[in-house]
Parts: sequence; C-alpha cells; structure tokens
Amino acid sequence: MEEKPSGSPASFIDKPVIPGDVVLDLSDMTNQTIKLGGGLRQDFDSIVAMKAGTLRFTKPNKYWVETSQKRYVPCVGDSVLGIVADSRADNFLVDIKGPTLAYLPVLAFEGGTRRNIPKFEVGTLLYVRVVKANPGMNPELSCTDASGKAAEYGVLKDGYNFDCSTGLSRMLLRSPRCPVLEELGKKISFEIAVGLNGRVWVNAGSPSLIIVVSNAIMNSESLTGVQQRIMVDKLIQNLKLSS
Repeated sequence: MEEKPSGSPASFIDKPVIPGDVVLDLSDMTNQTIKLGGGLRQDFDSIVAMKAGTLRFTKPNKYWVETSQKRYVPCVGDSVLGIVADSRADNFLVDIKGPTLAYLPVLAFEGGTRRNIPKFEVGTLLYVRVVKANPGMNPELSCTDASGKAAEYGVLKDGYNFDCSTGLSRMLLRSPRCPVLEELGKKISFEIAVGLNGRVWVNAGSPSLIIVVSNAIMNSESLTGVQQRIMVDKLIQNLKLSS
C-alpha cells in the first residue's frame, strides 16, 4: 500500500525536497486545479519531486521545485530572455539556455499578420514567454501575454545582459522585492528584465551605472539581505569617489 504524505500542501512549501519525495496528495485536494512548474510530475494521485531543491508555491495555484543550476529546463508560463540564433520563413530560432533551441513563430506577436512580420537580426535579445514545453520537442515561445497583448514582452535594446544561475533569477523575481534590487532602486535609476532561464538585462543612464547594478546583482547570490545592502552601499560609495 502506497504511503501518502501527511499534512496539508502548505506543510511542504519552502521545505527541501529530493527526487522521489511525494509533496502533494491530490486525493485530499478535491475540486482544486493546480499548475506544476519545473521539478515536479504527477504520478496518479500524487505529485512527486523530480529533482533536489526547495518546494515553492505562488498564488493562486502554482507549485515548483526551486534549485540553482546553470542549464535551464523550459516550463510553460516562464518568462525568459532569449537570443535570436536564426531566422526562417515561419519562425525564429531562439537560444533560451535550454537543451535545444526554441521556436518563436513570426505570428506570435500582438496583432501579428503575414503583412506585418517582424525582422530580427541574429543576436537580438528578446523578452519572451514559454507557451509549449513538451519532452522531446523544441519549446515554443510567444511575445504576448496570456491575453494576446504585448505587455512587457519584446525586444530589449541597448543595456547589458549577462548569464547567471536560475536560483539567482528566482531570487531577483521573488516578492517582496529582494534586498539588492530594493537598495539599488533607492540610489540609482535603472531598468531591469529578469528571465527565469538565468539571464538578466540591465540598462541605466551611463555605462558606469550599468556596471554597478550588474556587479551588485552578480555578487548578491550568496549574501544575506543585510550583506546585500552593505555591498550596494560600498559600490555606490566607490562610484562617487571615482566620478
């Protein structure tokens, strides 16, 4: 007889899990619809962890296993930063740091028609959404939100982009705002786009500001909240001394 997990779903949120752990019992969650993110799979009436990490939950109903890794595993609904690798008649091939290149259909834009096909050069940086991520198939992307609007998706011009771990990306996107971004926002005016695939884009009024923000983010992953604030203060002081 299969052993079922004890406690409510909330009992396992923000706790470490390893492959094989049963984190949710669907038989106790009748009339509820849930969404599974990376690191989880359904096995009959159970949701099982597929990799080691921390079980996370975001309202209204999404669960995933958060882990820090270099390679990104595409998951439907993720917002990612992609780099155009090739252009074809019906789609663009985009590098999203996954096992394979992803497809971005030429019509996957707000108001996209055959008469209004965008043209992207190789190397163009895009903020896109994963809409299909089936095993054994190339992921599919879109430059619109779930309602078909462009929203924040599209080309990211100028600025600087860099790779990081997926764990750092999730930390930057966490609510409430992570300390490093909160502290930077008090002292510097800048733009940022964070992809769940471990890519970050930063833009600001000058190259020196872009460097400060980028360095602060890259140095923050292993620091506590207090250490992040201290580190930002030191970087700002050094910037003032050199200007």
